[in-house]
Amino acid sequence: MIRYSFKFSWLITLQFALLRVNFANSVSLVESFNAGYGHVMQPSSQQRESQLKIVNEWKYLDFEYPTFVERQQAIMNGDFIPKNNLPLGIDIDVQKNRLFITTPRWKDGVPASLSTIPFPTRELSPAIKPYPDWKAHGNPYNPDCSKLISVYRTTVDSCNRLWLIDSGIVNATININQICPPKIVAFDLDTDQMIVRYDLPKSQVKEDSLHSNIIVEVGERCEDAHAIVADVWRFGLVVYSLAKNRSWRVTNYNFAPNPVASDFKVYGLNFQWLDGVFGMSIAYDLQSKQRVLYFHPMASFKEFIVSTELLLTESLWETNSQDNAQYFFSIGDRGYNGQSSTSGIARNGVMFYTQVHRDNIGCWDTAKPYTRANLGMVLDPDVSPTLIQFPNDLKVDDEKNQSVWIMSNRLPIYLYSQLDYSEINFRILKGDVNMMINSTMCNPVNIYGNGSKSAIVSIEEGQCY
Repeated sequence: MIRYSFKFSWLITLQFALLRVNFANSVSLVESFNAGYGHVMQPSSQQRESQLKIVNEWKYLDFEYPTFVERQQAIMNGDFIPKNNLPLGIDIDVQKNRLFITTPRWKDGVPASLSTIPFPTRELSPAIKPYPDWKAHGNPYNPDCSKLISVYRTTVDSCNRLWLIDSGIVNATININQICPPKIVAFDLDTDQMIVRYDLPKSQVKEDSLHSNIIVEVGERCEDAHAIVADVWRFGLVVYSLAKNRSWRVTNYNFAPNPVASDFKVYGLNFQWLDGVFGMSIAYDLQSKQRVLYFHPMASFKEFIVSTELLLTESLWETNSQDNAQYFFSIGDRGYNGQSSTSGIARNGVMFYTQVHRDNIGCWDTAKPYTRANLGMVLDPDVSPTLIQFPNDLKVDDEKNQSVWIMSNRLPIYLYSQLDYSEINFRILKGDVNMMINSTMCNPVNIYGNGSKSAIVSIEEGQCY
């Protein structure tokens, strides 16, 4: 415990720093009485719309079969039902100019769960090609658990490896069927060979667990990598060490959903999602001078923070994890209808996050307090629904000039109603990081205007102002 106290002594400092700005159960909101956000000119709707470009769009997904005959046989056999395929996750291989798309087996007729398309494509609506090939994907009716079963999301690390979480669950929308243990898989993108396959131990998988998101932290060497997986239905994280080939489960009450935020009303549909910890992004925190994990439950308006060093130290989670609860902090609140699925942080320290209720993308400069006055929207509210309809996944690439990639997929309509396949249902969009934040309070170079007056207003979580 002496080593632990020294190692995480900075967290006590961070705790008091956060308490000073009232980050406990309310949000300290700084509002400018003269409405000056650094004297920033607000862009027109047309300018803001142009910040996101449509890369691909589909009315329905098609797969690239070896032959037309095989495709027709798959349709006749029920192995491929086009209307049951929904793209969920998006990722980018900048070295080989290709995109990765996940299609979880939520319903019957999903022939493969991870696919790729080139970027750019000749067609706006290309057929997707199973990755790394057809043989890598298992048959849900005769499962081979060494193969891919139902992939939810992926992440590309700094060592050019594609990591994914395979839930092992099929027909989750009808009757949950855990046909294989959930597993972490990694591919070498240089060779497209599987280099990691790790089944989560039974002790770390709870009844009705759903592992649906993954993020990877790489140390000084590529072997020193840790994958962090979110269990959205049983409110925990599983941390996997590549060097040890071991994993451990992390628990904290902040991983749980907020019942108030579980009520969703979009596209004329009203449904309840009690989804816990989901969105995750890692960055260097200037205040604590450490790497931190930002996270939030799907059913929540709040954002939280914890040291990655805490999560990656296995010995701290072997016994009483309650001792570590004090090192998880709420840093702020996005307000009513502020539910978010995924997020990503660019090199300039700006976090981008989905706004599923608003069909928009939010942004925040992580060097500033997490107050609603510092949270921006990329698109004009009158423009965003024409481009984005339920932004489900978001990634920030590693190019020299970074871009944000978004998967929009009308998921609630797919789950609770019926998609109209004469319309565009799915889109991949791309925006330049600097252009997206140029005229927002998220731009690190934009500061409050001189002479502005401020007031501190305490607002409870989820309230409007």
